[in-house]
Parts: sequence; C-alpha cells; structure tokens
Amino acid sequence: MEKACANCGEELFGRVDKKFCSDQCRNTYNNKLHGKDNNFVRNTNRILRKNRKILESLTTKEKPRANKDKMMVMGFNFNYYTNQYITKDGRTYYYCYEYGYLPLENDWYAIVKKKEGMD
Repeated sequence: MEKACANCGEELFGRVDKKFCSDQCRNTYNNKLHGKDNNFVRNTNRILRKNRKILESLTTKEKPRANKDKMMVMGFNFNYYTNQYITKDGRTYYYCYEYGYLPLENDWYAIVKKKEGMD
C-alpha cells in the first residue's frame, strides 16, 4: 500500500507512520491548517503591543494624563486591553499588560503603571 504526502501528494518512503515527504511540506500543511487562527492572534497581539507602547510613552510626566483625541491620533485602540481592575469605589482601570488608564472627565485619562508584585 503506497502512502502519499498529506500536502503535495508525493509518494512517501521510509517510516510507516510518515505523513509528509519533507519538513517544508509539513510546515506548509500546518500553516494552511492554522493560518486563520494564527493571523487573528498575531493581529490582536500587534494592537495590544501598540497600545502598551503608547501608554508607556505617555508615562514620562509625574502625573501622566492624556486626552482621548491625542491617544487616538497616536493610534491607540480603546477596544483592546489585557485586563481591567475595578476599585472598591467602582472606578475601572483598563490595562495593556502593566500599563493602564483610568477614564476621567471630559475624555481625559490618567495613565498608570502597575508596581512590581501587584496583581
């Protein structure tokens, strides 16, 4: 019984349980199989890293604050964040990794950085 490569259809030689004729065919097959999932994750991570970088750049002052318009011009996407923290008094901090922001009045945001050991 002849077996064929799962990617290109070439005849396989060697081990009985072999599925691909080469590493290139194995990689190509798996990239096709998982491509859409990988692209979604890759794009989401790109947005999160960009948001983090923007927040980091805004923390240069002693009491960092930023206007929503300025953040959006810089490319910040408010729909993406890694987690949120709700304080006892009901205020919600949104975080992109260790950098976060707290919505204030009139489209202003306080920019914060988690201290080591905070969860």
